[in-house]
Amino acid sequence: METNLVIEGLKFMVLGMGTVLIFLVVLIVLMNLQTKIIERFFPEPKGAPDTPNASPGTPQKDTKKIVAAISAAIMHHKA
Repeated sequence: METNLVIEGLKFMVLGMGTVLIFLVVLIVLMNLQTKIIERFFPEPKGAPDTPNASPGTPQKDTKKIVAAISAAIMHHKA
């Protein structure tokens, strides 16, 4: 009995690629379902927007310290 190896290889390729495709589709469906469940039971809190100039009377943060810390971290990383 002769077996055509090319045909057998194509069968295995289709089987493997079909399995991966089905797995990815199921994964996407489950991730979307999980997102909907999480959004339903744990909604995002609706607070004030995180804008630096939300109101004119609020003092601005000391950005010099933040810039110094970031600069020090970059210099430490480069060294």
